[in-house]
Amino acid sequence: MSRDHRVASASAHEPARPPGAELRALLWTAAALLGGVLLQVDRIPLWATVTACLCVAWSIAACLRRARLPGRSIKGALALAMIAAVLAMFRTLNGLEAGSTLLAAMGSVKLLEARTRRDRYIVIGTALFLLLAACLSRQSLPYAPLYAAEAWLCCSAMAVAAHPESSLGNRAAARLAARSLLIALPLAVLAFLFFPRLSGSLWALPNTGSAVTGLGDTLAPGSISDLSESSDPAFRAWFDGPPPPPAERYWRGPVLHDFDGYTWSRPPPWWFGTTTAAAPASRLYRYRITLEPSPGHWWLALDTVLGPPAGLVRLTPDRVLVGAQPVTKPITYSAVSDTRARDPDPPTARVRLRDLRLPPDRNPRSLALGQRLRREAGTDAAFVRSTLELFRTGGFRYTLTPPPLGADSVDDFLFGTRQGFCGHFASAFVMLMRAGGVPARVVTGYLGGEWNPIGGYLLVRQSDAHAWAEVWLQGRGWTRIDPTAIVAPERLTRGIDEFLPDAVSAPERLILDVRWIVAVRQAWDAANAWWTNEVIGFDLRSQLTLLRRLGIAAPRPAQLGWALAACLIGWLAVTGWQFSRLPRPPRPDRLARAYRRLCLKLARAGVARRRTQGPAAYADAVAARRPDLAATARVLLMSYAELRYGPSPPDRLADFERAVARWRISPRTRSARGSRGKRSVASARR
Repeated sequence: MSRDHRVASASAHEPARPPGAELRALLWTAAALLGGVLLQVDRIPLWATVTACLCVAWSIAACLRRARLPGRSIKGALALAMIAAVLAMFRTLNGLEAGSTLLAAMGSVKLLEARTRRDRYIVIGTALFLLLAACLSRQSLPYAPLYAAEAWLCCSAMAVAAHPESSLGNRAAARLAARSLLIALPLAVLAFLFFPRLSGSLWALPNTGSAVTGLGDTLAPGSISDLSESSDPAFRAWFDGPPPPPAERYWRGPVLHDFDGYTWSRPPPWWFGTTTAAAPASRLYRYRITLEPSPGHWWLALDTVLGPPAGLVRLTPDRVLVGAQPVTKPITYSAVSDTRARDPDPPTARVRLRDLRLPPDRNPRSLALGQRLRREAGTDAAFVRSTLELFRTGGFRYTLTPPPLGADSVDDFLFGTRQGFCGHFASAFVMLMRAGGVPARVVTGYLGGEWNPIGGYLLVRQSDAHAWAEVWLQGRGWTRIDPTAIVAPERLTRGIDEFLPDAVSAPERLILDVRWIVAVRQAWDAANAWWTNEVIGFDLRSQLTLLRRLGIAAPRPAQLGWALAACLIGWLAVTGWQFSRLPRPPRPDRLARAYRRLCLKLARAGVARRRTQGPAAYADAVAARRPDLAATARVLLMSYAELRYGPSPPDRLADFERAVARWRISPRTRSARGSRGKRSVASARR
């Protein structure tokens, strides 16, 4: 069968379209596909987006008779070339990015042959799958309106594709799609709330390694400074009571023990032994944290955390919460901390040796300085005080743009530049402590946080990154010492943007100085926090908590199914009642019913009436297709026209009904009927 004959056969199954209807349906379908591709524009290769745009332009030009569509061989070659390109770039056809790229490419090629209603449905379905892929890859609040708009566009395109005869206008199609989505919205919300979920995230895929900011397991000059330039959220903390004062808001992250003279690093995980309990000092804070994605395994907590979240993470001996996997998506957990807690047990010989180790051939002047200060001090506590006095009176200055340091970074800092930020001060202080024989280590994390009165939480940004020191003192245990607080005490109670106004750009400074902009910013962040906790983080535990609020004292996962079934029945009942209130079309009168029977008989004979044909035009069509029926058909059709539109007396209605009922039409021969017989009957019934 030739291609033209196949297209003609497919078109015969659809109602006749007025001029421009095919272009309108194509434009809506192409818009839906492009919307799905644009949602993936930053995750799929550039060539896939360009291919989609070119295919859309090509199909529209062909519909306007300004270009010719490619043949089967060209389309097959395009499809194979795109599959090969996806394999060459991703080495697989599976996965979110590779699958989305292949889907966008294949949907674009399919658009080149979207001539029938079925073809348009396939392209719109491809757009819906691209929308689903976008929802799986990015779930933050700013994308939600884009996803809703794409769903509306796809539903509108489907409504236009279902009415190619243009009986449904563009605005009517958009209204129909919006109304349908609004009707389905309650069911979607109920399914979201009560559909039983597995543990973990049911509607997201693992992160594929996109770059995120956060603390690492090393500290070198410049690392904290780089984080201080980022205003991205690090985490948010909700407290059961009032939050700790600003000077106690130390959020503990990686603890660094090894030093090569320039960079501090953390030992491998197998080095750490068992964890001992901290001694609480009755200053307990109970809180909940939502941690943003970061490149490390660290779960931040207020210093000092008393225990790990049950079954989720491990607490190391140096009081760091370490997860089994990197934090690739937002996570929420609860913790209890005591800002005055101390580790009562002395360090083991292995830990003490590691926290005293220094490279012998690096920073010789600092090594000699630490040994001299220790000899002069007499005790470890006095040694700590004399070292802090050195930072107070030595002409040191806090800045985020210090001069560069050489290989002996601590020597250059203490005896040369004397300018730096928290990482410089903590590194130099810990080295001096170790040089004097006092075990010490560098602690990295965050300091402070911005209180959001709308959401009732502390927002800690990457710009709040901080580093401090811990030393072992007999009778006091591991003690936090922050040399930055000696050089720049305002840093403990003020953020970087307040303490160093020049550290932020002019637009950011404008945002921080205008009160109403700050309020809008806090409201937007509170909305993002609610979305992350209540929507993205809605899991099985949240569902069981919801059942408990609804009065089920001891909810079980199986009860979620019953709740979903009850909600579904209720939604169907309400929706059915609403539809029953809609005005129904008037029932056809006697004349209309008789005319429908006449059209049905003619359709079975092989001559179906088109919706745009009146009685006279239909009589001409019968004469052209079935000359043997022309005379009787014309008489009956003209009689219907007179009864419907003319002054014919009502008593002729009964005669017309009897004539239609008595007329026996011989069907067409099998060869003449072909494949249009059933379709003709269906058209006549409509």
